[in-house]
Amino acid sequence: MTKTPASLTLVSLLALSALVAGCGSNDPAPNPVVVPPVAVAPTPTPTPPPTPTPTSFDVGPCLNQTVVPGRTVANLVVPDVLQLDLNQPAGFPNGRRYLDPVVDVTLAVIFLDLSRHPATTFANLPVNPAAVDQPLPNTFPFLAPPLGAPPTSGGAGTNFTFRSDLPSAYVRVDRAGMPAVSTALVSGNPSKNSYNDDTPTIDATGKWVPELSNTLTILTNALADDLTRLGLSVCARPLN
Repeated sequence: MTKTPASLTLVSLLALSALVAGCGSNDPAPNPVVVPPVAVAPTPTPTPPPTPTPTSFDVGPCLNQTVVPGRTVANLVVPDVLQLDLNQPAGFPNGRRYLDPVVDVTLAVIFLDLSRHPATTFANLPVNPAAVDQPLPNTFPFLAPPLGAPPTSGGAGTNFTFRSDLPSAYVRVDRAGMPAVSTALVSGNPSKNSYNDDTPTIDATGKWVPELSNTLTILTNALADDLTRLGLSVCARPLN
């Protein structure tokens, strides 16, 4: 049996202890590797897109386009009278039949390019009632009898009495020879009251032309992009 000297055994134990300590120690390394922090560039703030400049329009082409032979839009609205040419087919704006969609036609002729769209463009949209709720007679007064509960007379009255008072006996409270002109193209009070107080003779002097043109310009500037998105061509021309 070989005996190991005590001194050799002690040395072996010390070496083993040092080896184990070196493998499992939690002490920091004498020369730790330091990783410098990485600089992160800040996220740039996105630049907002420029606000588009509103487009302004010249409505002169709208007022000068022909609606019916020999008459332009301007001729229809100034003076504010409803004209009838017996040599032309009847129907608004040549006169006015009871069921004519006058407002739809008026809006079409002041906004749309009539060389590309008929004056009945808006009237043909399926938003209006298909018909009146009562049949219309073919004789005077050409209107259905009034409705009521209980039902009123069947409308077969006779001996109509027509007033023969002079015009001075009446007080004008509104006028709408050309429908929608006062409603759409004359701005709010007091202009509407002043317009209603004037006469077609005063209209013919051009007094209301600036008002009508200015209001049409404001409406066109606001609605042109909407009409264009619907595939419609406006009669006004952009200024910028």
